[in-house]
Amino acid sequence: MSPRADESRPRCGVAICHGFSGAPSSVLPWAEGLAARGFDVEVPLLPGHGTNWEDLERRQWREWAECFEDACSRVAARTDLLFVAGLSMGGALALRAATRLNVGGVAVVNPGLGFYDWRVRYLGAIRLFRRTTLPIDEPAAPDSVGDEGDYQVTPLAAVHELRLLFRDTERTLRRVTAPLIAFKSDVDPVVPPSSMRRILGKVASREVDFVPLHSSPHVATRGVEAHLIVERTAEFFTRCAERPETDTPVTRSGHNA
Repeated sequence: MSPRADESRPRCGVAICHGFSGAPSSVLPWAEGLAARGFDVEVPLLPGHGTNWEDLERRQWREWAECFEDACSRVAARTDLLFVAGLSMGGALALRAATRLNVGGVAVVNPGLGFYDWRVRYLGAIRLFRRTTLPIDEPAAPDSVGDEGDYQVTPLAAVHELRLLFRDTERTLRRVTAPLIAFKSDVDPVVPPSSMRRILGKVASREVDFVPLHSSPHVATRGVEAHLIVERTAEFFTRCAERPETDTPVTRSGHNA
């Protein structure tokens, strides 16, 4: 997705990451909305996604991280300022990328560092008896738009990799210094509020905006408040792009997670 010409600010790009077992379609309204507002947007398909669960079973979390960072590098090469964003697991990957790359800001929607699903706690024992389980993600909400790309079953080996990714991301959160906007659904059956609390409590970002979502499912980027996510992300990134880095104030706005 290419940006519109706008000489009043730097050419800004956004790399957006979808969630675990999902696909770029899950964040398409977010991507299209930002592109319509002049951002150069890229949404990579992570390895093992968009194919079949056997493919996902063979993948390691570092492959997902490398794929997303490769997309970040492509966007950075054709723009003046890179932003990163992600949904659920994609939020963790975006935060991790922000510790390794020069980014102007980060946006996350229902970012994960853990699960509600009780099966994850007993993953070691369950893996002794089976290779897959029912999806740990929620099904598409009745009022969501289109297909989120999830598999009908989830390979347990991939869930183990997801846990490793979450652990690695949490260890690096204190190195996140870029401005952060974080969206969280009030009712999210997949990722508990503790994930957001840990993120907001550990990042070193000088500016943090927290935006509660009152009518959204876990995949909020396809829910009824998807337009709000687009608008607030675009406003936040534009503000970051227009303000010199040295002028960034220390602020914490929004509600508590």
